[in-house]
Amino acid sequence: MSSFNKGILYIIIGSFWWGVIGVIYFRSMSFVGSIELVLHRVIWTAVMLILTTYYFSKWSQIKTLIKIKKNLLYLSITGILIFINWSVWIYAVSTNQIVDASFGYFIMPILSVFFGYVFFNELLNKRRVFSIVLTIFSIIYLFYFYNNIPWIGLTVGFSWALYNVFRKKINVDVDLGLLIESLVILPFALIGFYLVYETGNLDFGMKSIELSLLLTIAGPMTVIPLFFFVKGVNLAGLGPSGMLFFITPTFQFILGLFLYNEPFDTYRLIGFILIWVAVIIYIIDLYEKN
Repeated sequence: MSSFNKGILYIIIGSFWWGVIGVIYFRSMSFVGSIELVLHRVIWTAVMLILTTYYFSKWSQIKTLIKIKKNLLYLSITGILIFINWSVWIYAVSTNQIVDASFGYFIMPILSVFFGYVFFNELLNKRRVFSIVLTIFSIIYLFYFYNNIPWIGLTVGFSWALYNVFRKKINVDVDLGLLIESLVILPFALIGFYLVYETGNLDFGMKSIELSLLLTIAGPMTVIPLFFFVKGVNLAGLGPSGMLFFITPTFQFILGLFLYNEPFDTYRLIGFILIWVAVIIYIIDLYEKN
């Protein structure tokens, strides 16, 4: 198998993991409460990345990274953004709003195109401008009919798109960057963990060892697909990864609608159709550039 084909396979595995395996896992664990589940995701992601950094002997690279103040500043910002993204997404999964969360991941690449123009002066062609306009129109449309901003999708999409903006400003390996981000928000997660424990609502502990072990899987559920996706991007390139990424929100949408029977009326369908048209135009543009 060629390096390019391996890259495509890795991207598909990572995207499928995020879109299916991750959704099913976090949904099955949602009975512990979205707050505790987010805390476990932060804590065990940090633990796993510490172990992988030690295994791959990357501590010297970490020391080099943290010596540069700009790296620490941007990674602190991205740490907050990824915490917001994880929190809102897990809240959506726990409260039967997976379809709304998928909306955020559908619009995220198009938001990234817009932010690329705003922050990096990247050129926009007619197709990309049309995709951005359709995305904005779909948001206005949903707001008009529901008299409520689709805040879950917007928060998921904007937080991840802004995360990519700040990550692009520094040259940091994805796993090392995520480790520093996790360490930035880890103290707050530990404080939150203690507060949940003090209220007597903590499900993690010696009383239920099996459940506690299952909750530690929140770390691997975050890190493993990330490694697959990043490895795939390195082998196949950004263009194919941008197209194949839509596997994630597509499966999230399918699971939310058909497996978990989330509500989906005609107005929401029209809003999603507008987004899907924007996505198709964006994918065609990516395909012709590659």
